[in-house]
Amino acid sequence: MRFLLAGTLLYGTLRLSGTPAPTRQDWQRAAVVGLCLPLFGNGGTTFAQQYIPSGMAALLVATVPMFLALLGWAAGLTPRPNAWVLLGLTLGMGGLGLLMSTRSAAPVLVPGHSLLGMAAVLLASLVWSVGSLYSRQKPIGGSPFLGVGMQMLFGGSFLLVAGLLHGEAATFQISKVPLSAWGAFAYLVVFGSFIAFSAYIWLLRMVEPALAGTYAFVNPVVAVLLGWVFAGETLNAGMLGGAALIVVAVALVVLGGRRKNAS
Repeated sequence: MRFLLAGTLLYGTLRLSGTPAPTRQDWQRAAVVGLCLPLFGNGGTTFAQQYIPSGMAALLVATVPMFLALLGWAAGLTPRPNAWVLLGLTLGMGGLGLLMSTRSAAPVLVPGHSLLGMAAVLLASLVWSVGSLYSRQKPIGGSPFLGVGMQMLFGGSFLLVAGLLHGEAATFQISKVPLSAWGAFAYLVVFGSFIAFSAYIWLLRMVEPALAGTYAFVNPVVAVLLGWVFAGETLNAGMLGGAALIVVAVALVVLGGRRKNAS
């Protein structure tokens, strides 16, 4: 619903202000990005957090720049990975292995299925990266922010259908939604959709894909700390070790790729 609301407001405001109407091809491209980013990326990560703590999910999402670097090279958008990038990928795989072997005592909605949650986040990160590269290669014409509104409209629609197919309508009662949840919803509409998602899509047009994915430097640290402070999630040695390896790996992949481009 937050993508549908943000997309409707953004698209409607721009069209009413005189922005030209998109073409049929633009709508098709927006549908692909809406499928990859909001549905698989955001939806897959949300699904996974039934089974793993939010901190671990954020650490696994830190693989996005690594996926972007590898897929960008395979698609001919970025140079072949150099030694620093390959070292980063190796450390990243080690960090993922360490995380997957870690048993966290943090509370989850559905315990006993941590591998399913980890696999869902990794798949979500992979498809997010594919959609990001597609958005760069096949940009929507005209205003990039009109395109963002279209992508959010599709993404919100796909997520709504997925929720209905999952049977969530039978258990949803709007009168039972607490005030804190409405506050979180409003926060995600403004900061998660209007600002962050728009900035990310715009950056994909302006810089190389792996650099656009550097938000993953900050997300794991913030999520792990917030999960520890507010959600009772534990910080054990395995998680901290995996976190350190992944953050270092992402730094090597992104910064190593920048050095090669500058040389």
